[in-house]
Amino acid sequence: MMLTAFLFFSAVAMDGSDLKSGPPTADQVVSKLIQRDDERQSALEGYTSARRYVLENSGHHKRAEMLVRVRCLKDGSKEFETISSSGWGSARKHVFPRLLEGEAEASHPEVRDQSRILPKNYSFEMAGTEPINGRSAYVIDITPKESKKYLVHGRIWVDVEDYAIVRMEGRPAKNPSFWIKSAHFVHSYEKHGTFWFPASDHSLTDARFFGATEVTIEYFDYEPRASGLSAARETGPGGLR
Repeated sequence: MMLTAFLFFSAVAMDGSDLKSGPPTADQVVSKLIQRDDERQSALEGYTSARRYVLENSGHHKRAEMLVRVRCLKDGSKEFETISSSGWGSARKHVFPRLLEGEAEASHPEVRDQSRILPKNYSFEMAGTEPINGRSAYVIDITPKESKKYLVHGRIWVDVEDYAIVRMEGRPAKNPSFWIKSAHFVHSYEKHGTFWFPASDHSLTDARFFGATEVTIEYFDYEPRASGLSAARETGPGGLR
């Protein structure tokens, strides 16, 4: 999936006063985004959480579910433990394991840079502002500079106050397989305490033989390990993207 750590860049930090002269550009918002994300990531020692995966294929009337426990380390790499699974046998045997293997691989630090929203990977264009869950967000179109695995064509919504991504949607920059005709995803994030965590993912894939297949992921039961002063300030569960 996309994988939960798209947002670590190397960019010049920008003081908030730089934005007071007028509406910010997409590049200015992206620079501030990475500054804030660096601060959140450095304050987090890792976390554990739970996920529920649901796969549905309406054409073949198939459905499968899987419950997973996740352990995220300080460096962002993830370990998965399957708690239970039920339903469509082929999905349980082949699809779900590949999803977990793909995300575990993409979470490794040496691989994660290939999927992050970096200026070397993307160009950015401001599309305006919109309210997301009662909070104002900058809307930015992202265009990959190359058609590569883990990059996407799409749009991000960046919280105006926290400079955190609250929503992302789009399609893969590179078709993952000949058997896939099209694919589209929507990721959403929620704030708890001082951190932001994924809240839900929804993807729709149209395959040549299986037809339309939907995968929904629900994220819950976050237990962050915050460091230093940040830990003292936390009043409830929360986390980093």
